[in-house]
Amino acid sequence: MSEQITEKNAGKLRCRLLAEGANGPTTLEADRILGDNGVFIIPDILANAGGVIVSYFEWVQDLQRFFWSETDIQNRLRDIITSAYQRTLHAASERRTSMRMAALMNGIDQVAQAHLQRGLYP
Repeated sequence: MSEQITEKNAGKLRCRLLAEGANGPTTLEADRILGDNGVFIIPDILANAGGVIVSYFEWVQDLQRFFWSETDIQNRLRDIITSAYQRTLHAASERRTSMRMAALMNGIDQVAQAHLQRGLYP
């Protein structure tokens, strides 16, 4: 559920790592509190991306009428998520920002690069 971690309960969390498994579970105010308390947050856009990625794999396989084994899908998914995590961690460190902001910045950068390379489709 969204917005379950709020400014009212964020200070009560006793963890060093928070992986957001739901969409938008943390409010902006809670995000600041957790950051100030030194909690490392893996944002929902990374931690919750597996389903969307595998849905894309299904779409591609259906279009091509070619099917990968479960092991192939798991390996492809692990490679994509690991790469995205590493890029986000690097961007967060390099830009001195949170993982959430780095993930958003990376996403915006990728869309901008695609737009420059491909142009804007109607």
